[in-house]
Amino acid sequence: MNIEFKNVGKKFGKEEVLKNFNYSFEDGKASFLMGPSGIGKSTIVRIILGLEKDYSGQVKGLEKRKISAVFQDDSLCKNLSVFLNIKIVSDNISQKEIVKKLSEMGLEDLANKRVRELSGGQKRRVAILRALSVDFDTLVMDEPFKGLDSENKKKVMDIVIEASKGKSLIIVSHDIEEYRYFKRAREINLLDMKEYKNLDI
Repeated sequence: MNIEFKNVGKKFGKEEVLKNFNYSFEDGKASFLMGPSGIGKSTIVRIILGLEKDYSGQVKGLEKRKISAVFQDDSLCKNLSVFLNIKIVSDNISQKEIVKKLSEMGLEDLANKRVRELSGGQKRRVAILRALSVDFDTLVMDEPFKGLDSENKKKVMDIVIEASKGKSLIIVSHDIEEYRYFKRAREINLLDMKEYKNLDI
């Protein structure tokens, strides 16, 4: 079942972030949300994740959906090790599997380091790995590759592409090159939020 936004509106005080927003995120497909800051991309993500309740209109297709997410602020447990940040999200993942996943991300030497000791790019990779370590049918990522150098970005994007095959993927991004990279690997729907800002659609 698709995630359907029907005439959704959202205000923060007097500022209207979304107005009569209509869109269908197709089940099993990938969607990129692009556009300048403050245009409503993260608000859409928060609505999908159930973190934003006070809005008008309807959102359908979220029932019984298993959603995993990567947030802009990483949302990691900073006093725990990298290993434990992965382990706490899934009882079914073995130590061997975690070590393998860390190695694929280039994080194998950081397994026992506390998150607060990591660089920004390292934290991003841990946050992405954590999101991929749970059982999901929908992956929502808010600017997930921000702060990664070109080599690590390509490696991580390849991992996300492989892990999300056949699943719903929603990515917020400012970088058109990220969209183009994903487009080479799978069918992508591009939602340019500039087209929706202050328009009745």
